[in-house]
Amino acid sequence: MAKLYTPAMAKIDKKKAKLKGRIQKTSPGREAWKRLRRNKLAIGGLVILGILVLIAIFANYIAPEGIDNQVLTRTLQTPSTQHLMGTDNFGRDIFSRVIYGTRISLPVGFICTFLAFAFGGVLGSIAAFYGGRADNLIMRFMDIFQSIPPLLMAIAIAASLGNGVLNLVLAISLSTTPGRSRVIRAAILTVKSNDYIESARAIGASSARQLLKYMLPNAMGPILTNFTFGVAAAILTVSSMSYIGLGITAPTPEWGSMLSSSKELMRVAPYTLYFPGLMIMITVLAINLFGDGLRDALDPRLK
Repeated sequence: MAKLYTPAMAKIDKKKAKLKGRIQKTSPGREAWKRLRRNKLAIGGLVILGILVLIAIFANYIAPEGIDNQVLTRTLQTPSTQHLMGTDNFGRDIFSRVIYGTRISLPVGFICTFLAFAFGGVLGSIAAFYGGRADNLIMRFMDIFQSIPPLLMAIAIAASLGNGVLNLVLAISLSTTPGRSRVIRAAILTVKSNDYIESARAIGASSARQLLKYMLPNAMGPILTNFTFGVAAAILTVSSMSYIGLGITAPTPEWGSMLSSSKELMRVAPYTLYFPGLMIMITVLAINLFGDGLRDALDPRLK
């Protein structure tokens, strides 16, 4: 005798269908985002970083004056309602210059890190995928360059190429490429021996397909985390090199160059150093907080 399909059974089937739909919608990315949202410090860092990006985009509308408006009758004025961060020794509004500095420090930091990962990604991927002689040759070559401190190498490259944004980007990118290549090599080696890679190889997938479609996407967790910390380190390096005169020089309103041009005013007008230094600190802190949260969210051991 056939069983009757009661309303209670229909309700149970409906709940099962909803639960199945939720399970199907779950993905590693969604789970990582859920864990990231629970990290208040990481979300705070992401919010601050988003605000800085908006400031860089809309600097023309936020800054009350141009970056080169020199009014000698108002030199070295302390912070006030008219000039929120005071004026420098040329009578320029520091608040406006700090705002425009966001347009330089953030993009240069991101570009330097992106290029370093692009160069290092090619070398690290080849070394990890092919192994053997290719791995040994590439990694020993990277060892030679990594024996030189990255900042010292960046200073040497920038000194030989000269000042300028392009030369600074090349110097920082090349000096950090060895470290980035090791990160990507290690990330690919962790997924290289997985079953889905063996299956792709068994069905005749090309080397490029195995690397680009299966290995790199599944190794993005540590790569993204290291990229985030790399941006913070690049911003510090940009400011450090500009401070010593080998990066972006005055009158361009880069935070490091603003610190360099104001160091002689430390005793007379210390606020001229406070605000550019504070912007560097806030930016790097926000990126590091977000990077810490991203690392925890992408760690499979915390699932």
